[in-house]
Amino acid sequence: MNLLNSNDFWQFACTLYAKPGQQQTLLALQNQQGKNVNVCLFLLYLDSLKLSISAEQLSDLIASINGFDTQALKPLRSARSYLKEHQHTISDYAIIRKELLSAELKLEKQQQQMLVDKANQFKMLEVIKPNNIELYVKLA
Repeated sequence: MNLLNSNDFWQFACTLYAKPGQQQTLLALQNQQGKNVNVCLFLLYLDSLKLSISAEQLSDLIASINGFDTQALKPLRSARSYLKEHQHTISDYAIIRKELLSAELKLEKQQQQMLVDKANQFKMLEVIKPNNIELYVKLA
């Protein structure tokens, strides 16, 4: 069993997300296809480690963070979006935005920890060219 490290994953995700075009691609998957950016990043992380997961394991990963995503991350994103639309009526908008972004990053990191914890329960196959992200993108 491969024990994954959440700090290594966080660093991988931050580095990848900062590359030109990656943020737009991942946000398009989120906004247009309803995909979870952290799941996408995690699957790319597994690819980088040459580890492959099954469709059943992918479903387990998604299920393991579904409640957290629905109850914590999505409402925070929604609040941030609402405030952005109405920023002209909010006197401390810049401060509130900064604090909400900070909270969102902490929640994203927590969700990544949850993914790592769940995946550490799996037996994954080592393969030369895994393509875990394709499995997720094709998932209805």
